[in-house]
Amino acid sequence: MSWFESLILGLVQGLTEFLPVSSSAHLRLTAAFSGWEDPGAAFTAITQIGTEAAVLIYFRKDIGRIISAWSRSLFDKTLRKDHDAQMGWLVIVGSIPIGLLGVTLKDQIEGPFRDLRITATMLVVVGIVIGVADRLAARDETGGKHRAPKQRKTLENLGVKDGLIFGLCQACALIPGVSRSGATISGGLFMGYKREAAARYSFLLAIPAVLASGVFELKDAVEGGHVAWGPTMFATVIAFVTGYAVIAWFMKFISTKSFMPFVYYRVVLGILIIALVATGALSPHAAESAG
Repeated sequence: MSWFESLILGLVQGLTEFLPVSSSAHLRLTAAFSGWEDPGAAFTAITQIGTEAAVLIYFRKDIGRIISAWSRSLFDKTLRKDHDAQMGWLVIVGSIPIGLLGVTLKDQIEGPFRDLRITATMLVVVGIVIGVADRLAARDETGGKHRAPKQRKTLENLGVKDGLIFGLCQACALIPGVSRSGATISGGLFMGYKREAAARYSFLLAIPAVLASGVFELKDAVEGGHVAWGPTMFATVIAFVTGYAVIAWFMKFISTKSFMPFVYYRVVLGILIIALVATGALSPHAAESAG
């Protein structure tokens, strides 16, 4: 991997990680359209450490408060009803599905799941799902001619059941094209949560899963020696800087705007990829990465 490739891929990772468009799909597609080798699942997981570092800094006050309340509640039973202490447990509970499936499906994630036909299909299907969820949320927020606006749930209403459902939605993002934020936020909207609440929990929920995945891949990369460390770490830094800016923009965007622009983008991109693969203009399979 060249330094220029790592710059572009780092920018792509940072720009798309927190938007409901699938960062893993865009890394795969950027390489495919540019004629580069597939950066691979290891590169994706390691650069995601950069974007998750952006989450840690952006939500540092929330995270510090949650960790403090959760750790103190382990020894003080009176604190176990505190919302922040409960959020600590809910992040742990919500991380279980992706942890189990990530280990179980590791070979598929690094191989068959990276087929562009699967990626394109997921872009379209999940795009439609996000669109439906967005419309339901908008209907509740605005009401209608014969119905009053409906109050949607906040994170204060989050329980173990909903936390697990959020976690299962996040686990779907193991398939390129799904989108971690797209799956979890749309799942939250279907369960009746406000956009901001679903997005905030989505970002917090991603922290243990992504960091664990990145560390796991780092261990394999060190042992296997198949990662170009200089360009990969450069891409990780670029992803961090870009990702922080995107989080700040996205949290403001979702408070007043619809997800429909992302839906249209996903569907158009998915159809374009399907057409290019069908005509032979684009190979559905990744080239072997040389590291």
